[in-house]
Amino acid sequence: MARYTEAYCRLCRRTGTKLMLKGQRCFGEKCAIERRNTPPGPHASSKGRRRSKVSDHGIQLMEKQKAKYTYGSYERQFRRFFDEASRLPGIKGANLLVLLERRLDNVVFRLGFADSRSQARQIVRHGHIKLNGRKTDVPSCLVKADDVIEWRKESTKSEYYKILIEKIEDKDIPAWLSLEKENMVGKVLALPAGQEIRTNFDEKAIVEFYSR
Repeated sequence: MARYTEAYCRLCRRTGTKLMLKGQRCFGEKCAIERRNTPPGPHASSKGRRRSKVSDHGIQLMEKQKAKYTYGSYERQFRRFFDEASRLPGIKGANLLVLLERRLDNVVFRLGFADSRSQARQIVRHGHIKLNGRKTDVPSCLVKADDVIEWRKESTKSEYYKILIEKIEDKDIPAWLSLEKENMVGKVLALPAGQEIRTNFDEKAIVEFYSR
């Protein structure tokens, strides 16, 4: 799968669901779903193209796509996550959710260091984040319990960081993470539990898709 370069709002319109890919924009009047909840592309009428009835396989595929779009994962990478989730004890769908939540870019987002996962991926790729004291620029690497996530000293001088520390107090941090807001150091207290993770897709349908 090639890198996605189109507008993220098209992905929300394609799935008919708010995927929360644009941070605060998704909560405002500019949200694509609020303004025009129709699939992207040419429309047969001025009222927009209606969403046709979808088969069970189509529903399963769409749920998989929602998960991929939400976490910014490519197809081959997403399949590796699913295969790993299948090898772990327990429920496959819950295991998959936990693996996706453990991605470094998602943890950076959950800690409030970014307004969206796409912004978090950019922050990680540009080398602004340290994992256990070492610079890490791989957004898909998985964190584990007791890992420490912090900003590189050089990055704390950026204008973005200065703005971030002023609004970090308003961020809600999941229970499986902690954040020392004074020095902007996050820690993984424990691995997230599958039932505690809120998603906008059905992980059971994803399991059914790959189990065909």
